[in-house]
Amino acid sequence: MRKWVTAGLAGFMSLLASLSLAADLPRSVTHGDFPKHDIDGILLGRDLFYDPVLSGNRNIACATCHHPRHGSSDAMSLGLGEGADGLGPSRRLPAGSTVPARIPRNAPALWNLGAREFTVMFHDGRTMADAAAPYGIAMPDGFALERALPSALAAQVILPMLSSEEMAGQPGENPVANAVSDSRISDAWAQIAAQVATIPNYDMRIRRQNGDQPPHIADVAQALADFIAFEFRATDSPFDRFLAGDETALTPAQARGMGLFYGAAGCATCHSGPFQTDHGFHAIGMPQLGPGKEAGGQDRGRHYVTGDPADLYRFRTPSLRNVALTAPYGHAGAYPTLEDAVRHHLDPVAGLMRYQPAQAALPDTQGLADDWAMMNDPAQRIEIAAAIELNPTPLSEAELADLLAFLDALTDPAAAAGRLGVPNAVPSGLPVPR
Repeated sequence: MRKWVTAGLAGFMSLLASLSLAADLPRSVTHGDFPKHDIDGILLGRDLFYDPVLSGNRNIACATCHHPRHGSSDAMSLGLGEGADGLGPSRRLPAGSTVPARIPRNAPALWNLGAREFTVMFHDGRTMADAAAPYGIAMPDGFALERALPSALAAQVILPMLSSEEMAGQPGENPVANAVSDSRISDAWAQIAAQVATIPNYDMRIRRQNGDQPPHIADVAQALADFIAFEFRATDSPFDRFLAGDETALTPAQARGMGLFYGAAGCATCHSGPFQTDHGFHAIGMPQLGPGKEAGGQDRGRHYVTGDPADLYRFRTPSLRNVALTAPYGHAGAYPTLEDAVRHHLDPVAGLMRYQPAQAALPDTQGLADDWAMMNDPAQRIEIAAAIELNPTPLSEAELADLLAFLDALTDPAAAAGRLGVPNAVPSGLPVPR
């Protein structure tokens, strides 16, 4: 761990020396934190990432909900997936149409998921590295891997393709959706791979990568993971430059906020390490809205996977890299601004109890079930509050402003602009999300 140092800007010496830190600063991120990837695989993954050919009805791509324009997410609390049109906040259902449900959780940002230490995926960790699991990666029940994959990220990317709300579509609409509905998961993945293989450009490039074998879903997974690791690497922020020795990289407010983050505010207790995450699961009482993962609009986080009462309402600690770009915040996107989310962290019980539905950014679903069943039930709010593990942390308004300034210093402008960017076209000829 790198020890706290004083910055060299005029006036910083006494300021930074006066700050009391409860933890050392993390080490700098290095190239060694990321696996090396072949450029041909990265370019193949970019085309697949932006190509709707991976969806059952060929009408939605990975990039639709994870777009660089929206910080590698979709800028919505809970988005609309398959069946809707448009991108981000402008995404809508066609007039007179409907879908069974909106996507039950906020689309997570993709920043640095390709780093070696990211071995836990999804808000509830239902895909994660596990030496005891087949091929070393734990998967949801019924979704067993067919081949070895290089990372948990590669395993994760093939699951949204099988979600009826996200990419697969509804039974009766296409062979992928029919196979998923019948729990024929291998057949569903085979159908997606077959859709890819019908496009000569993809077939040729994948065979070049895999020893001239027919395209398999594992080939698609590896290419997507390679691209995500390359395109969404965010490791050149002002904070990174400070850690690397540039004592002028942070403004005075950002330096004060860093002192709070790694000191009195206690943020680094969970948001630790070079990517500001402990990769663990914590109950912080984030408001629950939308359909949830369980009946009645409930979403009990890690408990949904493990069934362990100790995991009730625990969700994975997100990385804070480029966090200023990834609103809304929380597993259900309850908070529209970073300030709202930080205020909740400072007093989670109060934040949960005073939460108002008007804070959410939800597209119209033309008559779906009540998005507010959980928050409209006082008993449910109390149940969520009972699991909270964070104590209140009093900060002044000035300290809050400094903390937010530091979080802004975690932004990598080059990554936000995109390294490869959105392709002009994809091999299938289908529309590219823009």
